[in-house]
Amino acid sequence: MKRIIAAGALALALSAPVAIEAKEKPPIEVKDKGALQGASQIAVVAFNIGFIFESIDATAATGGMLGAFGGTTKAKSELVGVTPEMMQQIADAAYGDFVSRLSAAGFAVADPSAVFNDAGFAKVKGVDTPAEINIALEKKSKGKAVYYKPSQLPIQVLVPGDFTGSGMSSMGLNMTAGQNSYQLATYAKGAATPVIDVTYLIDFSDQKRPGAFSFGGLKVNANLSVVPGFSQVTVIGANGKTNTVSFGQPVSVDGDFIEVADASSGTEKTTQAAANVAGGVAAALGFGGLRFGKTRKFQFTAKLGNYEEGAGKAASLANEMVVGALQAQQ
Repeated sequence: MKRIIAAGALALALSAPVAIEAKEKPPIEVKDKGALQGASQIAVVAFNIGFIFESIDATAATGGMLGAFGGTTKAKSELVGVTPEMMQQIADAAYGDFVSRLSAAGFAVADPSAVFNDAGFAKVKGVDTPAEINIALEKKSKGKAVYYKPSQLPIQVLVPGDFTGSGMSSMGLNMTAGQNSYQLATYAKGAATPVIDVTYLIDFSDQKRPGAFSFGGLKVNANLSVVPGFSQVTVIGANGKTNTVSFGQPVSVDGDFIEVADASSGTEKTTQAAANVAGGVAAALGFGGLRFGKTRKFQFTAKLGNYEEGAGKAASLANEMVVGALQAQQ
């Protein structure tokens, strides 16, 4: 990523902006504080797969295809066609893949029934599942996501860092997550077993990303990815220490996953066209600074079978990276 910045008084004097290469984040970021050291087994207490269904993005526009007169462009994107059964299938498969990779890496994974039925686990609070959360994406961007747990885990557990909530509706979830962090630490100490909490947020896009995994023989019309900044793994150790594994870059898969359509209504398009004409007339008459926002709605329809395959592959690739990082912490 390149950012154009002013190089201080010298650049101003020479009237020459300087391009500086921003430091790119690593694919995966690990904070190892020793939570796994000396552990004979581990317990996977949460494995949450989130799906973004709606996002509203606002960006400053300076012209181009979406508007020649500046203003703010708002894009509302909606994903349809993904059923609860599809999401549950993806969550179950991703969890099974994660546990298999842990075992192959030499970890002894505790039986979930023994963990969740332990008296020391009783105070850990589950949330309504699937958990629907209004999330804060980026500055001036927000979205709606639903988080599924695997069928193999009896309750859905959240801890701090699993999501970035937007609005008052997330206050209760944040409080529960904070309490769970303490209760899980208490359980881990009593059971002499570190606990692992995994959360992946899967996003959809109509743009191919560099370095993405591609399915052979499939047309590339979309991208599915485990989103950095909203996907992480938390390890709470029996020794009171906490490790985290997060993603600095998307874990991406390209393929024939969705159909994209402009879902803007006729009225919205007509209103926008009139605003653009008014802006042009005002500019022609010398009234500068008149800026009209542009709004577009896009509908992404998931392709049955292909979508599950792509989301599952993205989660599996993320699992591979995470387990490798955890193995290095032993």
